[in-house]
Amino acid sequence: MGSLPVSASPECAPQSRATVSASDLASLFSAQRRHLDHFFERLDMSQAAAFAQALLDAPGAVFFTGVGKSGIVARKIAQTLASLGFARAGFLAPVDALHGDIGALFPGDVLVLLSKSGASDELLALAPCARAKGAYLISLTSAASGADCPLAAACDLNVHLPLQGEVCPFGLAPVTSTAIQMVFGDTVVAAIMEARRLSRDQYASNHPAGKIGKTLIFKVKDVMKKQNELPLCKEGDMIMDQLTELTSKGCGCLLVVDEEHHLIGTFTDGDLRRTLKASGPAIFNLTVGEMCNRNPRTITAEAMAVEAMEKMESPPSPVQFLPVVDDNNVVCGIITLHGLVSAGL
Repeated sequence: MGSLPVSASPECAPQSRATVSASDLASLFSAQRRHLDHFFERLDMSQAAAFAQALLDAPGAVFFTGVGKSGIVARKIAQTLASLGFARAGFLAPVDALHGDIGALFPGDVLVLLSKSGASDELLALAPCARAKGAYLISLTSAASGADCPLAAACDLNVHLPLQGEVCPFGLAPVTSTAIQMVFGDTVVAAIMEARRLSRDQYASNHPAGKIGKTLIFKVKDVMKKQNELPLCKEGDMIMDQLTELTSKGCGCLLVVDEEHHLIGTFTDGDLRRTLKASGPAIFNLTVGEMCNRNPRTITAEAMAVEAMEKMESPPSPVQFLPVVDDNNVVCGIITLHGLVSAGL
């Protein structure tokens, strides 16, 4: 081992405040863009397609491995692939694998090894052991195949990820190479989603929590108000007699229905203010049916909740609620913007 320079203690470090200017950032982002363009322009698409096909055709599990920052990227790609539900996918820590975890590998499994240099000692030690277990080995390296990339020689397939340089003052910190690895891995995963014709329902089944899951799983019937929570009235009811119903249900509206609960229209607290301003004392003689909106936006209980939100926000002007009706225009609920937000949507 060589000798590392001794770092200055915090007490001896300069006290002046470091700053980052917008021009410095712009220069670095420009350099990063050039490096990424270099990658896109020189990536061998036949290698990329062979890699994607190997993942698609894998008869067993697909494992990803790497050391340091490449290991973090490997774990992320493995988790993304696992979330599609096509195959068992996971991260295999290289050092742990050499101390027992390699037992997770079976003949026919695929092991993807990520390494910028293609010469990581831990991966070079793991490769022959994984091959002995019957795994198919794929390396993703930024060093071209040859003497400078022994990992490629140890694998069945190597994909070269062209790297012009790192956006780092020393050209050492993996701030561009890891971006390239991530872009490549995630794009291949997207290609696999298309090849397998992954449906929204299939994707949703593996994302039951969080905003993604709620967006894909929740239907209007899951978040709507119903039965006694509905602010209902008849078209012949006097406006002033329905103020309690209008304000007590927390919907900001009345659903105007007939005797069989068919929707006739809606009357909002905004309609109340406008009617009061226009009619003055005459409002005491007006019925809800005379002033209601007889062509409101509606939605069905089986529609996706996110569709309800989109419908509320659509032109010509946003609304705060949607009556929920069945195929016969019978009211079965109401969904509100507040309810959607409270549900995490």
